[in-house]
Amino acid sequence: MQPFIAIFITVFLAELGDKTQLATVLFATDKAMTPFGVFCAAAAALVLSTALAVFLGTVAERTLTMIPLKLIAGCGFVIMGLWSIYDHFQGSW
Repeated sequence: MQPFIAIFITVFLAELGDKTQLATVLFATDKAMTPFGVFCAAAAALVLSTALAVFLGTVAERTLTMIPLKLIAGCGFVIMGLWSIYDHFQGSW
């Protein structure tokens, strides 16, 4: 049960305030949509994208057993972070 709780908390906190959540807030302001409709569509999209991530992670784990995937993922996040910092300061010089 502890891994489930750790995954839940990590993903929940990672999703707070991200672009997906902000887009969902904007869709919820549309009078043409019901709150329940926005919830169902957003929940289905998140479930499908999570299923895809789990599938790709499982395939990667089976086919790339010799490569440290956590290291690659960490480097990817660092590169994205550096890219974001670069973009931020590029316009302010």
